[in-house]
Amino acid sequence: MLLDNKNAIVYGAGGNIGGVVAQTFAAEGARVFLAGRSSAALEAVAEKIRASGGVADVATVDVLDEDAVEAHADAVVREAGSLDVSFNAFSLPQTGIQGTRIADMTAEGFDLPMTTYPKANFLTTRAAARRMTGQGSGVIVTITASPSRSALALMGGMAPAWAAIESLSRGLAAEVGPQGVRVVCLNAAGMPETPQLSEVYGLHADAYGISHEAFGALMTDRTLRKQLPTVAEIANVAAFVASDRAGAMTGAIANLTSGMVID
Repeated sequence: MLLDNKNAIVYGAGGNIGGVVAQTFAAEGARVFLAGRSSAALEAVAEKIRASGGVADVATVDVLDEDAVEAHADAVVREAGSLDVSFNAFSLPQTGIQGTRIADMTAEGFDLPMTTYPKANFLTTRAAARRMTGQGSGVIVTITASPSRSALALMGGMAPAWAAIESLSRGLAAEVGPQGVRVVCLNAAGMPETPQLSEVYGLHADAYGISHEAFGALMTDRTLRKQLPTVAEIANVAAFVASDRAGAMTGAIANLTSGMVID
């Protein structure tokens, strides 16, 4: 298995993407430490992992709380002996963030993703880097979305926030690489089965005066394969890049946009 005997933290594990990534990590042999804001959602994911024969631990952690993130990382290392993989799927509801022209936005509306997404990823990647460099190994995985690398209207502060996470990932990779730690960012197009994408497409469709289905068709048509990625596809790549089989990959932005963005 790809992640046999690895210990992995998944932040935002109670959400759709984080939950599937956590289950995929567990299916590949990892012991998964589920972290997030909702204990009920985390327990639901943990029960699925345990029912499939995996090992999962649950902790309520606010990824914007520096002390909480550091304390949880310490607890994982004490309990498991190492921290081998860190994946952050933190997200916010997008109503009030997307769907408005930048020229019409309030400073607060633009600022919210700029002050939360980069900070959340800084705190969790820093916690992982501190422990992984000490042990001489580990993989930090971040995730962003295609607007960070394309020109798409009505994104507000989200595209700059995602671009900041990608820049953070590259800079961190340069710093921790000599200590045996890799950093890879997954850049994905929207996954149609996620509730957040339904919310986002609704916001954009309303702004353009078209139906949700019509906007979804426009986005799907922008991909080369005429099909948006699924959460399972993203999770499978996350497991691969976190594994030793991707040992030569670091400082990279993995393109999972189905060809919406061309490298």
